[in-house]
Amino acid sequence: MIRLAFLALVGCALSAPALGATGAGTGPAAPLTTLVRGGKGPPTLLLLQGYGAKAKDWLPFTKTIEVPRRARFVFPEAPEKTSPPDGPIGGRAWWRLDLEDHVPKGARLPDLSATHPPGLDEATARVRALMHRMPKAPLVLGGFSQGAIVASNIAFTTDEPIAALVILSVTPVDEAAWLRGLAKRRGLRVFISHGRADPTLPFASADRLRKELAAAGLDVTWFPFDGVHEIPSAVVVALNRFLAPIVGTKPPTVLVTK
Repeated sequence: MIRLAFLALVGCALSAPALGATGAGTGPAAPLTTLVRGGKGPPTLLLLQGYGAKAKDWLPFTKTIEVPRRARFVFPEAPEKTSPPDGPIGGRAWWRLDLEDHVPKGARLPDLSATHPPGLDEATARVRALMHRMPKAPLVLGGFSQGAIVASNIAFTTDEPIAALVILSVTPVDEAAWLRGLAKRRGLRVFISHGRADPTLPFASADRLRKELAAAGLDVTWFPFDGVHEIPSAVVVALNRFLAPIVGTKPPTVLVTK
């Protein structure tokens, strides 16, 4: 069985402050519940959780991502609940995953590039609705794993204004549709990281995607690392360097080992 790994903040495990939620609701048209930290912005960093995780799993990033004091972090909670064997009790998902049904013959990991997940359009619409209630610029949109898929779908199939895209441990879905939308994103700054030993989503698919983005004229920063389905501290350091000119901070001087 493919392990549905959730958001791991290796090297960044800090204590989280007390939670406060805004925009709570249920049902297809209900606003997403969100955690908001930091100032009033700009900039705003909108980060989407992975499968089986929770919005609060992003909270350590408010301490490790270097942004101006006025910056705002927004972490929406995915609307679906997970339960064993498809995910942990109490976890959240943008839609239920069936990775094993998409493992090609002779392969170990799924290929979702020709699929259009049934919950993708609703997830996209609900995150876009949240974006419309935010200050317009600069907005950094990102996500991990399933959240990175949603963020990518917004970036490549809509015209939502974003300053940069951060996709961590992503895999392409409906790849043909994504490729058709790349021309209008020429010059967009994109940060992609992926573990070479990822046991959940294939490294090769992320590598192919970053080559396609670069070929289409997007400004891609690619950070492969020797790890699994996770966000290790080396990725955080590299991400801070990527974000510095966008959010107006000094780039870190720490050397990064991939």
